[in-house]
Amino acid sequence: MKKLIYEFKALALGGNLIEIAVALVLALAFAAVISALVMFLIMPIIGILFGQPRFDSLIVTINNSEIPYGAFLTAVVTFLLTALALFLFVVKPYQAYKARFGVEEGAALDEPAEDIVLLREIRDSLRRG
Repeated sequence: MKKLIYEFKALALGGNLIEIAVALVLALAFAAVISALVMFLIMPIIGILFGQPRFDSLIVTINNSEIPYGAFLTAVVTFLLTALALFLFVVKPYQAYKARFGVEEGAALDEPAEDIVLLREIRDSLRRG
């Protein structure tokens, strides 16, 4: 039971989990910014070109049954515009940054010193032993 509590504490308070949580919060906040860009800047431009910024009013009626295909079109257009905005405002600038400053994808972290490796081996054998 003690080992289980120790492992849970290591998971819950570990550096990786905290980093992932911070990244998730930042990603959600950034998603709100991109959604606002699409809905409040790009979709009104679509409205200028096509007469309305949303296609929700497009409905087909067959045998007294309404099929609101316009809502689907709005969702598809919003998805495509969001993907385009992410590509133009995040992916392309990041690629330019990597090219300019020579950032390698998946660059390996520095290897630990030999004495650290040896101390870790000793620690691991003491735990097993």
